Amino acid sequence: MSFRLAQKLKRSCTRLVSSALPRTGSKTNFTHDLQYLNPHEMPTIPTFRVLDNHGNIKTSDAPKLTDEELVEIYKKMSLLSKMDKILLQSQRQGRVSFYMTCSGEEAAVIGSAAALQDVDTVFTQYREVGVFMWRGFTLQDIMHQCFSTHKDNTKGRQMPIHYSAKHLNIQCVSSTLATQVPNAVGYAYSNKIKGINAVTVAFFGEGAASEGDVHAAMNMAAVLRCPTLFICRNNGYAISTSTEDQYAGDGIAVRAIGYGMRSLRVDGNDLFAVHRAVSDARKVAIENSCPVLIELMTYRVGHHSTSDDSTAYRSIDEVNYWNKEDSPVGRLGLYLIKRKLWDTEKEQSYAKECRKEIMGAFNLAESSLKPSPYLVFDDVYDTHSTQIAEQKEALKEHLDKYGEHYNLGNYE
Repeated sequence: MSFRLAQKLKRSCTRLVSSALPRTGSKTNFTHDLQYLNPHEMPTIPTFRVLDNHGNIKTSDAPKLTDEELVEIYKKMSLLSKMDKILLQSQRQGRVSFYMTCSGEEAAVIGSAAALQDVDTVFTQYREVGVFMWRGFTLQDIMHQCFSTHKDNTKGRQMPIHYSAKHLNIQCVSSTLATQVPNAVGYAYSNKIKGINAVTVAFFGEGAASEGDVHAAMNMAAVLRCPTLFICRNNGYAISTSTEDQYAGDGIAVRAIGYGMRSLRVDGNDLFAVHRAVSDARKVAIENSCPVLIELMTYRVGHHSTSDDSTAYRSIDEVNYWNKEDSPVGRLGLYLIKRKLWDTEKEQSYAKECRKEIMGAFNLAESSLKPSPYLVFDDVYDTHSTQIAEQKEALKEHLDKYGEHYNLGNYE
């Protein structure tokens, strides 16, 4: 065989081998050893922490928050906790139909919100009312929504805790699990095209991370390099299913590697760590036009919702441990006391102030009129169709005739 023919065959074989290589999107090397990647032999992802359970700063890598900002954050966390207790009790009394608390996750939610900017659009799941509160959604707004009054900005069409605040750049809560995640990525892609210097944030729980929507969203965000923050609240349970029965891998953060994105695992009960991580991730996402996944390790102290009884699948001792030994509100409170920014007298005074404000909003909403029944025909089409007009007239005739059976005095 001639030298020239041998070189030609070599080039042909090289092209065949090259064309057969998988297009992984990353550089790879050949090996002559058959090797498995064994997750049980790999180190677990560490959890970033700044503040320990006793209120002590353990690193110099803490966020630069002023004393005023820290006290304001603590007050919002405390207010959220107290509001949750009252609304939970009111549901048990039959005064609201449904409720979900944020108990045990106050730092994860409000710490994230405080680290974001108003220009950042937020897509929440259903346990992030603290984000709404931080951005200016008032107690009265919350109560009107939970009681479905005529002043509820969703017009009484949503079940309780499904808030909406377009004016605060927060999208409406949806019951359908994880649908907000691909929506957030699409929104981020739109912002990227428009040149808007902001991130889009998708909150979800570790249970929702099992939904196909989350997979599709993360893959899309990574491939299209959308500035998206995926914030996963890993609170230990997907309703009654513990994390041990949800996944065999190292939690949620590790999944980002497969999608080709950066990720962080953070102590979700540590206000400082949450704020530092979200603030930094926001900067990374904008500067690199890329998504970031943040797994906030926390614990759901309350029941999944008022339709759930968590004593059926976990012990009271387990709940008490997290509530007493690793409370995010209590941990930040200890830090403030050590810094002489808070004390017992202030705590008692603020507790009374919170209860007065909460009950004032509660009582006003409870005594308010319900939305007009005729609002059901609005917002379906831009203008009323003939069919909608006929249905509205039929309802009017029905209520004119049988209105005494409907307590119409309770409606606007």
